[in-house]
Amino acid sequence: MSERLSDVTHGTDTSAEGAPSDDAGATTTTENDPTSGHATGAASPDAAPGMADSRETTEGTVYTVTGGDWDEVLAEAAGDERIVMNLGPQHPSTHGVLRLVLELEGETVTQARSVIGYLHTGIEKNTEYRTWTQGVTFVTRMDYLAPLHSEAAYCLAVEKLLGIEVPQRAQDARVLLMELNRVSSHLVALATGGMELGALTGMTAGFREREEVLHLLEHLTGLRMNHAFIRPGGLAQDLPADTAEKVLAFLKVMDSRLPDYDKLLTGQPIWRNRLSGVGYLPVDACLALGITGPPLRSAGLPWDLRKVEPYSGYENYEFEVPTANEADCFARYRLRLEEIHQSLKIVRQAVERLREPGPVMVADAKVAWPAQLTIGSDGMGNSLEHVRKIMGQSMESLIHHFKLVTEGFHVPAGQVYVPVESPRGELGFHVVSDGGTRPMRVHVREPSFVNLQAMPAMCEGSMVADVIASVASLDPVMGGCDR
Repeated sequence: MSERLSDVTHGTDTSAEGAPSDDAGATTTTENDPTSGHATGAASPDAAPGMADSRETTEGTVYTVTGGDWDEVLAEAAGDERIVMNLGPQHPSTHGVLRLVLELEGETVTQARSVIGYLHTGIEKNTEYRTWTQGVTFVTRMDYLAPLHSEAAYCLAVEKLLGIEVPQRAQDARVLLMELNRVSSHLVALATGGMELGALTGMTAGFREREEVLHLLEHLTGLRMNHAFIRPGGLAQDLPADTAEKVLAFLKVMDSRLPDYDKLLTGQPIWRNRLSGVGYLPVDACLALGITGPPLRSAGLPWDLRKVEPYSGYENYEFEVPTANEADCFARYRLRLEEIHQSLKIVRQAVERLREPGPVMVADAKVAWPAQLTIGSDGMGNSLEHVRKIMGQSMESLIHHFKLVTEGFHVPAGQVYVPVESPRGELGFHVVSDGGTRPMRVHVREPSFVNLQAMPAMCEGSMVADVIASVASLDPVMGGCDR
């Protein structure tokens, strides 16, 4: 049991005397608070000003964290037409773990705040206690709708510190996997956005096509999500021999189904009227807030890191960066749909480039994990033949293999920042090495976290029903936001 616990309630905010003024703090109980439903113990007399109160229990020290200054907001709203409403964190239209605190005057939102942290995992800190290669299994779980982009960005940062470049086949395979992942992520954005606005047919269609992508990714990497397939130096192993056949069959399915979205949603008057003019966010507001991805391109700025700062060989692919000028929810919907078409265009080119054989891991034996693995009949680990091959090598080779996997490789001291274009915008990894076998620091510039800053600007002054459409059009993934 952790030594630090917190009593949290998600109802009306209350605040203990001397509580810190933190807008994004979690709502908690105070002693004998009639609105909380239960009471806490006595506050510590030694609590410093601005610090959370604490008390001792049989399980250790318990800290009571308050809900910031919302008690003052409630006091100001008392006696007039304003009310304060909690939307979430368990409401499905807030993507499960995002809490929106809205001040309403009738049906109009006069003030909006987003409260995050309900899905906090400490992934950045966890990577400091694992080897450079093991870090991949953590970062892939941040943005769980686009795990391959996190893997690629992290590995590009490690490779930049090492001063190495992965083989061409590994670069082409990374592009293929990332674009397939972009398609699946955008399909979820369309599906969940439709679900939250009542377009349930759009939801079922979006998840139907997403299953096609996940089946293909499972065939190519072995897993539907959280793949840990992209490794520092290349890939975990080569793609299957029938990759081209499977991908081309998938493209044929998508080509037959994507036109249905224009019939089902784009040209549907109810869908168009529900999104047009809602969640307006012009380009100057995007630049002021650091907004990237589809929200920025829907405001007219063609900023896409695959074009402006190419990585992994994207400069060798032909594709367009779609933009719009309306800067509203409908523009962001149309833009994501067009980006799916562009990603499929890149996938076709990547398949052709992958017809050329080659290595998928760097040749440096001091960095490269084995990439020619043979899976056993149970699908759970190396085959006996592969184990015999390793054991049949020299004792020095066996010892080196053991140390490489258990201790990891050393990365020269330094720091880098490497961004990629994820489905939600600029995903950047700031990685610091002290020369050891583990990262000294990994900090992620996560687009969901940054883009959520736009929520008040998009929602204040609009109707409360439009808050759902506005947040959905940002497509936040709280696993990345609360990393």
